[in-house]
Amino acid sequence: MADLVINERESWVNDSIDGTLYTQQHNNLTRLDFGNDIKVIARSDWQKDKVAIICGGGSGHEPAHAGFVGKGMLTAAVCGDLFAAPSVDAVLNAILHVTGDAGCLVVIKNYTGDRLNFGLACEKAKEMGRNVEMVIVSDDISIPENPKPRGIAGTLFVHKVAGYVAEQGEDLATVTKAAQDTIDSIASIGIALSSCTLPGDDSADRIAAGKAELGLGIHGEAGIETIELRQCKELVSIMSDKLLTACPSERHAVLINNLGGLSPIEMNVVTKDVVESNLGKNAELFIGPAPLMTAIDMKGFSISIIKLDELKRQALLSDTVTAAWPGVSKKQTVAVTQCESQSSQITFSPSQNEAVANALRTVCSTIIENEAALNHLDTIVGDGDTGSTFASGARKVLAELDANQLPLNEPGLLMTVIGQQLTTVMGGSSGVLLSIFFTAAGREFTATNNLVAAFQSGLARMMEYGGAAVGDRTMIDALYPAFEAWGANGFAAAVEAAKAGADSTLDMTKANAGRSSYLNSDTLNGVKDPGAFAVEQVFESLNK
Repeated sequence: MADLVINERESWVNDSIDGTLYTQQHNNLTRLDFGNDIKVIARSDWQKDKVAIICGGGSGHEPAHAGFVGKGMLTAAVCGDLFAAPSVDAVLNAILHVTGDAGCLVVIKNYTGDRLNFGLACEKAKEMGRNVEMVIVSDDISIPENPKPRGIAGTLFVHKVAGYVAEQGEDLATVTKAAQDTIDSIASIGIALSSCTLPGDDSADRIAAGKAELGLGIHGEAGIETIELRQCKELVSIMSDKLLTACPSERHAVLINNLGGLSPIEMNVVTKDVVESNLGKNAELFIGPAPLMTAIDMKGFSISIIKLDELKRQALLSDTVTAAWPGVSKKQTVAVTQCESQSSQITFSPSQNEAVANALRTVCSTIIENEAALNHLDTIVGDGDTGSTFASGARKVLAELDANQLPLNEPGLLMTVIGQQLTTVMGGSSGVLLSIFFTAAGREFTATNNLVAAFQSGLARMMEYGGAAVGDRTMIDALYPAFEAWGANGFAAAVEAAKAGADSTLDMTKANAGRSSYLNSDTLNGVKDPGAFAVEQVFESLNK
């Protein structure tokens, strides 16, 4: 099982509540302190002039329920310990604190502990003269013909509708009827790839790799069925068909809930498949994707459906002042703007220049001839593919040269074309770095007609974008001194400088760039950098 970020299990819920209150967005929440271990979050702006809505249950489902306390949804949330119903006293004190003459509706999920503790608290509150009603959410449809379905994420629909009706100033009977009608109009089902992590529980996850549990509970209860882990759209299709069978509808809203452990990119895929499923075809509104009622870190999701009428539609679309309600989106089409690619495609007319052709052929042939040697060096200090990568670029240029498809008589344009071609055939960073080099060099040559200055400009851009410098044990250790010597003392000096630069990498026991930077000094000592060696061989071949 995975580890958890936690102080002590005993303080986990209180620590979570404090974190919520420290960073609340609307400054409308308060912890009710009864001088004991009761944990209740309530609206600090509550005036007791309307029907109060209370929900709660075991913690571990955050942001439910405290995240939905605020105008338009809950008046208070009663927090139990991890996956445990809050005490009767906690529920009763919450009811007594928030209930005015308009009364209070208590919304619970269909679990024995919640039914008993909240139920007894309601009865005690009635004895004390409070006008209280309770409704029980049972939206889980995973077990066919189950006489006591569990309450899961569809509970949030009840919060939203009841909260909206209460906010309109309706009486308790009307609010209760709206809540019960909502309960009768919803269905939910979940699926997970792993169960949740519990503090101090080192047992292995019961869900095997490559499997998924359909219909599991939000406390980590086993699912009704273990199935093969298929593509997301197949999982969604199974859930969609079950929901529509249990709750046939032609106008509905869909809530997409992250059970805690799925990444945003996974939830976006789930959402795409939900919208494109049979369930999504007649969906008018969507809530989520978002973590709304979680099971700590369970890697899974649930889908809930609510049949819409005008009241429920207005309720879902109404504003709330809560931290966790994500709002509602109407069904949209995928917005696509057709565009013409603006990436530069160089147009040119091939031209001939024998001297340039010979130099280019020599360079390419030298690199291809040294493919095995370069790969051998890179096997020691890298991932063994420098020779193959460089040779693939050389073969591409050589093929274009043999086909007379290069602007050989326009050196600036030729370098730009080579830069473009290298990115199409050379993998990894080397192709991009050499493309930067030739592209910048071509631009400089066109402006100055100075070959050495052009190469130096290309190298400067390569160093700027690649982040390597002289001494970092790369091809730059040979290129930089070679170009400096060429500009000052001619090409013969450049050949000597390239060899000296490549030789200097033999004694460099620390690489600061490329894959060699991950290796220790013993591996690098006495081994020439493959890129610098390639530069050395190219300069030497051009001097013959």
